[in-house]
Amino acid sequence: MQPPATVSILGVPIHNVTEDEAVTYLAALLRAGGPHQVVTTNPEFVMEAQHNTAFRAVLLKADLATPDGFGLILAARWLGTPLHGRATGVALVQRIAALAAEQGYRVFFLGAAPSVAAEAAAILQARYPALQVAGCFAGSPNPRHEPFLRQLLAAARPDVLFVAYGHPAQDLWIARNQPTLQIPLAMGVGGVFDYLSGRVPLAPAWLRRLGLEWLFRLIVQPRRWRRILVAVPLFLWAVWRHGRNE
Repeated sequence: MQPPATVSILGVPIHNVTEDEAVTYLAALLRAGGPHQVVTTNPEFVMEAQHNTAFRAVLLKADLATPDGFGLILAARWLGTPLHGRATGVALVQRIAALAAEQGYRVFFLGAAPSVAAEAAAILQARYPALQVAGCFAGSPNPRHEPFLRQLLAAARPDVLFVAYGHPAQDLWIARNQPTLQIPLAMGVGGVFDYLSGRVPLAPAWLRRLGLEWLFRLIVQPRRWRRILVAVPLFLWAVWRHGRNE
C-alpha cells in the first residue's frame, strides 16, 4: 500500500489523511508486520523540530504522521496546501483499540504516571471487551531503563504499542528501540492515557470542532501556558512569516 501524500509545514511532512484514512492505513501497516512508527503531529511538534535535529529526523522517517492539532489545518490553508482533516491521538487510540479487538491484536500501554496506563486500558477494555491487553507499565523514557523495557515488551509480544511519555521523549524512545523490538505498530500518544482515564478532562466536542482545545487546556491546566504559547501564537507567527517569504 502506497503511503499517503504529505503536506510540508515549516519543513515537517504531515500525511494528508482524515481520521478514517489514517485508520485504513494503520490497518494495512499492522497486516504488513513490523516495525512501524506513528507520530501524531501538532504545532508543538513542528516548533520543536525547528531546533531539535534528532526529533526532526524521527518526524521525517515516521511511517505515518497524522495531522493532530487544529493549528496545522489553519497553517496548511494559509500555505496553499490544505489538509483534508484531522486525525488526533485521542481518536486514533480508540479506533486502533476497536480494530485490535476485532482482529485479535495485542496492545501494550506504556508510560504516563503510575496506574494511569492500566486505568486507560481498563476503560478501553470495557468499551471493547475482546481487546487483548498485553501489558501496562509506567516506566521511564530514560535510556538507562531501556534494556529492562525491551525485555518486558519482548516477553509481552504486543502487536500495538502506545507510548505516553510526551513529545519528544516518547517519539525518540520509539525510534531508538523499534529496531530491536520490531513491533508492528508503535505510536506516541502524549496525554491520551490521562484523557481516557478521566484524570484530565477532554475539551467539549463543540470547542474541539472550533479548534479551541488550547483555550480549554489553558483554563483547566494553566501551568501549560508556555506550551500553549509555542503551539498557538508563536507557531502561527512562524507560519505567517514563512508564507510571506515563499
